[in-house]
Amino acid sequence: VLRLLQLLWAQLSGPSMVLKAFFPTCCTSADSGLLVGRWVPEQSSAVVLAVVHFPFIPVQVKELLAQVQQASQVSVAVLGTWCHRRQETEESLGHFLEGLGALFSHEPWLQLCRERGSKSWSCKATRRQGPAPLAPVCEDQVMLVFYDQRKVLLSRLHPPAALPERQAGDATASAGGLAAVFDTVARSEVLFQSDRFDEGPVRLTHWQSEGVEASILVELAKRAAGPICLLLACLLSLISAASACRVFRPWPLSFIWSKLSTCEQLRHRLDQLTLVVSTHRAGGPTQLMRKANTLVSVLLDMALGLLLLSWLHRKDRFAQLAEALVPVADRVAEELQHLLQWLMGAPAGLKMNRALDQVLGRFFLYHIHLWISYIHLMSPFIEHILWHLGLSACLGLTVALSILSDIVSLLTFHIYCFYVYGARLYCLKIHGLSSLWRLFRGKKWNVLRQRVDSCSYDLDQVPAPSSQPSACAGPCSGSGITRGSLAPAPQAPGVQGAARGRVYTGPQRGRTRRRQGQTLVREASGQQALELFIGTLLFTILIFLLPTTALYYLVFTLLRLLVVTVQGLVHLLVDLINSLPLYSLGLRLCRPYRLAAGVKFRVLEREAGRPLRLLMQINPLPFSHVVRIYRLPSCGCPPKHSWGSLCRKLFFGELIYPWRQRGDKQD
Repeated sequence: VLRLLQLLWAQLSGPSMVLKAFFPTCCTSADSGLLVGRWVPEQSSAVVLAVVHFPFIPVQVKELLAQVQQASQVSVAVLGTWCHRRQETEESLGHFLEGLGALFSHEPWLQLCRERGSKSWSCKATRRQGPAPLAPVCEDQVMLVFYDQRKVLLSRLHPPAALPERQAGDATASAGGLAAVFDTVARSEVLFQSDRFDEGPVRLTHWQSEGVEASILVELAKRAAGPICLLLACLLSLISAASACRVFRPWPLSFIWSKLSTCEQLRHRLDQLTLVVSTHRAGGPTQLMRKANTLVSVLLDMALGLLLLSWLHRKDRFAQLAEALVPVADRVAEELQHLLQWLMGAPAGLKMNRALDQVLGRFFLYHIHLWISYIHLMSPFIEHILWHLGLSACLGLTVALSILSDIVSLLTFHIYCFYVYGARLYCLKIHGLSSLWRLFRGKKWNVLRQRVDSCSYDLDQVPAPSSQPSACAGPCSGSGITRGSLAPAPQAPGVQGAARGRVYTGPQRGRTRRRQGQTLVREASGQQALELFIGTLLFTILIFLLPTTALYYLVFTLLRLLVVTVQGLVHLLVDLINSLPLYSLGLRLCRPYRLAAGVKFRVLEREAGRPLRLLMQINPLPFSHVVRIYRLPSCGCPPKHSWGSLCRKLFFGELIYPWRQRGDKQD
């Protein structure tokens, strides 16, 4: 059906001389008068905005149109005449309306008429074929399209390019024409400010002609919003300046605040409140919708936080949570002790390195003992801490959830320490094995170029002295002269110039060079043999210690992933509350015409000899598109890795959330 409507509009938007007249449904029962609107020559369309009734003075009508055009920057003009024959045939009125074309010259000139006692309409568009006043007049075909002026004014049309899942080839030919219609009605709001109760010189009929929509409560809220927003903006600016002061951001505190989810959420809440109470006017519909979505999100978040706070204060639930927290921590520590004792034995029948197994097990057991002592030391103050932290729920449910995430991080800090120890030890072994494996293959890691280069460890790599004599320019004595052993002989000062260019060596010097070369070869061979022996020894030690280290790393990594999963679910809920466009979803649910994805046309009348009459209806945006288009930015979240990247980091022992990864590779 959508494709057929697109083809219909493309046919109507073609080069044929078919004039499209968009007529508001609120003017179908209006008295006779003039049609005021805008002519769109690119689409051969006439958008009727209002009807001017009798009696009127042409000069006053032109002054009104000039004022509207200056205020709205829309070329509003008199497009034609409107005749509503309610009772008897008004032939004199018809001739009078036809004569108004001389006062308000417009090409083409529309003549719309509704017949008496029937639903039939007559539409005619005339234009002169030349500039002369007596030039012949021709008539164009007219297609009448009815539209709801109020819905078109309040709706926002989303072009096909702005919609997700919309390809370039799916852009309809009606996008430009529909945008012109919606833009004309939206920008001509100044014309709709007058109603029939006004004592102005010109009387109009439009969607607000029966009375301008207004509310006393809305007007009072608008009056009070300015001073309140100004006061809150000053207060928030002071809070932002205090938080940015270097006195409150020494190195340990700045590092801790960057790791806490509560600080990130408070910073995001401060940005939200700054946007809401800003005294600057929204630059467009997108910014206005974002501000409305942010306001509704903050109000709903704070309402949910107050409900949570009231629930916690009922029946003294803070004391119940404090009493249940210490036994839970003891239970977790006891299970970790059982797990470590199982690993220190023969887990699943695996043969482990007993010495390393005992060292690692006792090391982790000592950490658990320290953690239990710390929990019991803090147990008398837990209830007071929870009570004060619970008061922060008045700032919103997201703040309370962020505090919960930080509490989980603090209660599982020993698990995170175990994971870091195991990961670092496992990563050290993996990198050591990879480096020694490159040694056996004749490779090495180039730190400067950040790549693996070839490096031969053969004995032929060290240059040996050659046994063949070299050619001399003069007489040579002895057979031990080599190319590498040529050296100038000492000469007397008197014969230095005559003997220039000649080199003389003796057999003793050649034997010395050969002995030095053989010594270098033996030393290089011994050094390479020592390197290969030490590399083989270290590789064997690391490969036999790897299963024990890998098992501890695997167990603590699974525990760490379990904690990260719980925190990830909490962060997902926080991001959902922060980024969900609740105001836009409410508009889509209650007033779907406010968010328009396009239009559809329903045929009202199609008879031979009469103009085609269509009804334009608004197609609302789907809910999925509303969420994707108006989704709000959320607070800072941990970096998201793909499954392949996450598996690679886990395999090589690299740390995952919340710590940063290394940017370069080290050997």
